[in-house]
Amino acid sequence: MTEVSVPDLGDFADVPVIEIHVKPGDVVNGEDPLVTLESDKATMDIPSPAAGTVRELSVKLGDLVSRGAPLLVLDTDGTDVEPPQLTEQQEPPSQAAADPVAATEPARRSAAAAGAAPAPVAAAPVAAAPVAEAAEPAVDFDGVHAGPGVRRLARELGVDLTALTGSGPKGRITKDDVVGSVRGPAAAPGAAAAAAAPVTGGSGIPEVPAQDFSKFGPVEIRPLSRIQRLSGPALHRSWLNVPHVTHDDEADITDLDAYRRELDTAAKAEGYRVTLLSFLMKASVSALREFGRFNSSLTPEKDALVYKSYYHLGVAVDTPEGLVVPVIRDVDRKGIRELSKELGEVSARAREGKLSPADLQGACFTISSLGGIGGTAFTPIVNAPEVAILGVVRSKMAPVWDGEKFEPRLMLPISLSYDHRVIDGALAARFARHLCQLLGDIRGLLL
Repeated sequence: MTEVSVPDLGDFADVPVIEIHVKPGDVVNGEDPLVTLESDKATMDIPSPAAGTVRELSVKLGDLVSRGAPLLVLDTDGTDVEPPQLTEQQEPPSQAAADPVAATEPARRSAAAAGAAPAPVAAAPVAAAPVAEAAEPAVDFDGVHAGPGVRRLARELGVDLTALTGSGPKGRITKDDVVGSVRGPAAAPGAAAAAAAPVTGGSGIPEVPAQDFSKFGPVEIRPLSRIQRLSGPALHRSWLNVPHVTHDDEADITDLDAYRRELDTAAKAEGYRVTLLSFLMKASVSALREFGRFNSSLTPEKDALVYKSYYHLGVAVDTPEGLVVPVIRDVDRKGIRELSKELGEVSARAREGKLSPADLQGACFTISSLGGIGGTAFTPIVNAPEVAILGVVRSKMAPVWDGEKFEPRLMLPISLSYDHRVIDGALAARFARHLCQLLGDIRGLLL
């Protein structure tokens, strides 16, 4: 018998179980997903360590688990076993999913994704959800049935969790509950006419009036992916809290691209590719060293800066489920070839949904590249608590005056968004110029 437990989750604890893929009696192969956990930043499938038969489940949907917590017992002898008799403490995933509160959660999210108000039928289960676990919390909401990310969001927004009724499984308070308490109640579909006057929530931001789009034609409601549900509130929080300014510039990468093509030709024979992103990362580290304020973060009190002596860069990766930002660590200590190999491996794991929470933490600065798609410029959102982010689009040939004549040069547009509380326009312009000069003369990357 093998007891399968929760692996190292990085800095996360009390992570909810959002999916259970097996039941007692199921035969699994090595690396088959057993359960799915969802932290504030990512979802993670826990794979089977070996082939065998699931003998006993130790968790249910909605349970909170941390490193080392038992998930199930696996019979690795390969013999089938009868599913054990269920008790009130151990119910199958199908029964847990049939819980009225849990069942209404996907529908509520689907309605929110379509811009409609939650269906009134969800009100009864929510009100009837047990809230005994949320009674008499300490100052840090100890005892409240909510995850660490929800507690943190509540502190940031000044919301008292003890006054909320959770809409999640078993009365668990979700981020939507916290945000909804700030926004105030949404208008009911039947009261759309009465919603003509703007209504504001506790944040002072007018709520978008709900609409019944089916009145205008056929509609289909599709839930957001897990990644979109996780990243959406984080992006919204950054956009509301960070005063964004974006500075645009362009770099002459004619010589760099010729060198990159040489490296890429040799790399193909070894099974990896050398892209412009590796050079952007090395140039960004040089600029971060030269302008240390870009490699800092505001303290929680907003009265000082934390300067970092390490260079971990986030890289936005487009996946079928949405955008994720894995972190490449110690970029200053790695060469172009090593970075190119690591980028290929990390991007592949991101698209397969195999990134761990630790893979998404600790970035100092983020790069978002749309060069493979197109565009002329855009405004990337700062990934707080970082203070800046670099966006790049597709390079293009353009005539450039060299003092005597126009020369065709390959020009790369860059867009640098920054937190204006920390960085002013002059500093941002100098940072962008330093970056562009390095990309224009790759010999500077060797210094």
